[in-house]
Amino acid sequence: MNFKAHLEGIEVFEKVAKAAEKLNVEAFVVGGYVRDLILERDKKSKKDIDFTCVGSGIALAKEVAESYEEHVPLSVFKNFGTAMIKLDDWELEFVGARKESYRSESRKPIVEDGTLQEDLERRDFTINAMAISLNKENYGELLDPLGGLNDIKRKIIRTPLDPNVTFSDDPLRMMRAVRFASQLNFDIDADTFYALTQNASRLKIISKERIIDELNKILLEPKPSYGFKLLFAGKLLHEFFPEMVDLQGVDSVDDKSHKDNFYHTLQVLDNVSQMSDDLWLRWAAVLHDIAKPATKRFNSKVGWTFHGHEDKGAKMTPGIFRRLKLPMDDRMKFVQKLVRLHLRPIALVKDEVTDSALRRLLFDAGDDIDSLMKLCRADVTSKNNRRVKRYLDNFDKVEKKLLEVEEKDQVRNFQPPVSGEEIMQTFGLSPSKIVGEIKEEIKEAILEGKIQNKPEKARALMFEIAKSKGLFPINELPKSSSK
Repeated sequence: MNFKAHLEGIEVFEKVAKAAEKLNVEAFVVGGYVRDLILERDKKSKKDIDFTCVGSGIALAKEVAESYEEHVPLSVFKNFGTAMIKLDDWELEFVGARKESYRSESRKPIVEDGTLQEDLERRDFTINAMAISLNKENYGELLDPLGGLNDIKRKIIRTPLDPNVTFSDDPLRMMRAVRFASQLNFDIDADTFYALTQNASRLKIISKERIIDELNKILLEPKPSYGFKLLFAGKLLHEFFPEMVDLQGVDSVDDKSHKDNFYHTLQVLDNVSQMSDDLWLRWAAVLHDIAKPATKRFNSKVGWTFHGHEDKGAKMTPGIFRRLKLPMDDRMKFVQKLVRLHLRPIALVKDEVTDSALRRLLFDAGDDIDSLMKLCRADVTSKNNRRVKRYLDNFDKVEKKLLEVEEKDQVRNFQPPVSGEEIMQTFGLSPSKIVGEIKEEIKEAILEGKIQNKPEKARALMFEIAKSKGLFPINELPKSSSK
């Protein structure tokens, strides 16, 4: 297989080839660019290109950078023997061919100069261990000493060398195996997968940040459940996300069973993924039932219950985010809110639902109401298609009612028309419990529909409430008479 025609249409390859010839070193395109070229994947990552040379990668990068008339940003990483050039839409990384060995207790490799064969052998998987020559004698030729092309045809993820060595050396490669399988819809080779299960505990030496980076990539795939099933079967999930592992399994008492909440969660995740690319909405799907194991109870009359799992799950969310090194900012709060509220819309599918209940949901969900409704729709996973259709039709009615109430009452994210500061100034109060009580009564009156969400209505009620508590406006206080 030869890619000469493809290379000749791109200036970058011509520059690298000429620089390598000038330095009298052999140069090759390697890694993901080659893989995606063979797979004809039109991805943004295709603009990231790795170059290997049998010599100094840094020297080659410098020569390439100097070949441009305009200034080209060049970053050199001497400790790693690598260099990077950033052009408009390209990110080019250069490294000299090398071989690596590892100590069992460390992720830091001992790096030595090597041949192209040794460089390809040190890579994670055969599909990433192919090279395209940039040398005059065989320009554009695919070099595939480890069978990567055949594995692409077979749709197999396989390590170039003994998978036990590959995974023990760099345990993150186990996460990458699952990510590539999920991304490309490939299978993991049987020997490679068995080695993955045997080395799962080695993930302990990998930082949570690197693990979660791979997990988020799996989450963003069109059907993330495939990757999660592999993580579970390979015992990788057990190493960093035991709360999700605990969802798996079915208990039965007196012929009464509950559904397997692990596979239900994966179905909800896939359903959400068909509606949205939002990573944090997908995390909400992952965590929406996370507290079911902790709240599971058996009642002889009703069977299995999970009362309060939405509140318990919301309380668990910050701890899970913190441990997994996920962002502890508004993204976490968004996920926490959806976990806490995910049962609320389901309770509103009845025809007799009140405007008050709708107003409260709009108030509590705020601008996240649309995301919440997507999660709730995704949560309908019954095998009974008629039941699913009935629920989804009811959600259509709820959404229509929500729009009507919002248009009429404008309670989404509303701030009470009367502030605590205004209450204090009007009645000569300092910050106190009674100020909060007046604000809360006004808010409740609006949510219950007793008054409209308008400043003049809220102020009129403020005076009524204050009077009932023996409070009077400063300008209406009776003057004390003097004798």
